[in-house]
Amino acid sequence: MVNLGNGRNPGIPLDMGWVRATTVNRSATQRRVSSLVTRRSVKKAWQAAWLLRAITLIDLTTLAGDDSPGKVRRLCAKARQPLRQDLLDALEAASLNITVGAVCVYHARVKDAIGALRGSDIPVAAVSTGFPAGLSAYAQRIEEIHQSVEAGAEEIDIVISREHALRGDWRRLYDEVSEMRAACGDAHMKAILATGELGSLWTVARASKVCMMAGADFIKTSTGKEPVNATLEVGLTMTREIRAYAEMTGCPVGFKPAGGIRSAKDALNWMILMKEELGDDWLGKRLFRFGASGLLTDIERQLSHHASGRYAARHHMPMD
Repeated sequence: MVNLGNGRNPGIPLDMGWVRATTVNRSATQRRVSSLVTRRSVKKAWQAAWLLRAITLIDLTTLAGDDSPGKVRRLCAKARQPLRQDLLDALEAASLNITVGAVCVYHARVKDAIGALRGSDIPVAAVSTGFPAGLSAYAQRIEEIHQSVEAGAEEIDIVISREHALRGDWRRLYDEVSEMRAACGDAHMKAILATGELGSLWTVARASKVCMMAGADFIKTSTGKEPVNATLEVGLTMTREIRAYAEMTGCPVGFKPAGGIRSAKDALNWMILMKEELGDDWLGKRLFRFGASGLLTDIERQLSHHASGRYAARHHMPMD
């Protein structure tokens, strides 16, 4: 039985027997993904309801070289009110107080985001540990976590050292993630696997196990900077490891696909995957997030079409 408790994963000692026993059937994974996106569909009012839920699952993100205090403030204003008031009224959703799940920024912009979100319950997530490559000096990576937590970030998105996973050095990966988890303190930690650089689903599955054993509160597909980011095949592999971990330990671990998720249809496919593989508990922001910047715009356009019968121009729903 899964114990939702306070949502934290305390981790367990590294179990190399469990890691070595990992298997992934790629062709079966592909067939399952294909059936999910063709056999299941959500239409009309139900689709609108799912898309409203999807907004609450978004980690609204800006991770660009031109990030500035003003850009972050505009993003946070959108996070507070993701949909125009007239659209909320048309959908009879004004009373739902819909906001995004979090705002995700670089460490340098944490204080800007916290200031812009003051008075809301929207947490700030900071990417850390030498994001996106994770190749800065190890002591510096740990210090980045401390600094982001001290600045007020409630969630920390760390990147693993891909080298450890690619070489099968699971003890080093476990020790690294455990130390990062300790540095996060009370802040929830999302471990980014950068799956597009791990080569095989088998390596993704093993890395997922090790990060969860090391205490990751979420496992996350990608930084969004790799050539290949979130795919449903990778998502299915990771969610099945989450399910196995929950069955073994009773501890739920969250999941965050990130990178390349830009359309409302993409969001619905990922939500269907979560419902089918992990159940309704993983359809709330406590255990599921989208890492995205452009997704909200397409969801807003689809909801506008549902309410009015026509698509609004993108400049009517700008992100900044």
